[in-house]
Amino acid sequence: MAKIRVLIADDEMLVRRALSIFLENEEMTVVGNAENGLDAVEKTRALQPDVVVMDLQMPTMNGVEAIARITTQWPQIRVIAVTTFGTTDAVLPALRAGASGYLLKDTDPDDIVAAVRGIHAGNGVLSPQVTGKLIASIKGAPQPEVRGLAEHEEPTDRERETLEMLATGKSNAEIARAMNVSEGTVKAHLSSLMSKWNVRDRVQLLIRAARAGLVSFE
Repeated sequence: MAKIRVLIADDEMLVRRALSIFLENEEMTVVGNAENGLDAVEKTRALQPDVVVMDLQMPTMNGVEAIARITTQWPQIRVIAVTTFGTTDAVLPALRAGASGYLLKDTDPDDIVAAVRGIHAGNGVLSPQVTGKLIASIKGAPQPEVRGLAEHEEPTDRERETLEMLATGKSNAEIARAMNVSEGTVKAHLSSLMSKWNVRDRVQLLIRAARAGLVSFE
């Protein structure tokens, strides 16, 4: 099986080196490093990684703008935004720019590897270990303007129920047990919504649901 190809973007050399050590293993390879957002965009163009681990606070071009450029030009490439406990207000702009999730800079190395693996698989970082942090950041941010759904975008009752549980941080298995269905059915509901809304993963699905007023984090 081909290794997951990762690009690391951070303006601190020691952070880049540390992340490289964590991510270089039998299933991943770090194909390059970037020291600012513009460098990240240029190296993404040249190297075509599978996943970009992107710092948000960088000179020349910040991480949010770099994420937007990368996900617009190369939608098949996944991006994880990286932040610290003190900058969670930057998480939502990063997700709206197209990031598939986020990590905190003091995340355990095993969880960093798991997050990259999960995002590469299209699952975002809405695992039980990080969902609480994501929802906390959403709670602390200004609520987005509600954007209605077209008729063909409306969820079914079961899809709406699945979304509501997703917004509480439940895993697929927990949602399946609560709804008395199989995990495959839960995945089918989520996949159907992703197709209706033209989003790539569960993080973007949750953001779109919040914008549509279907879920609340209060």
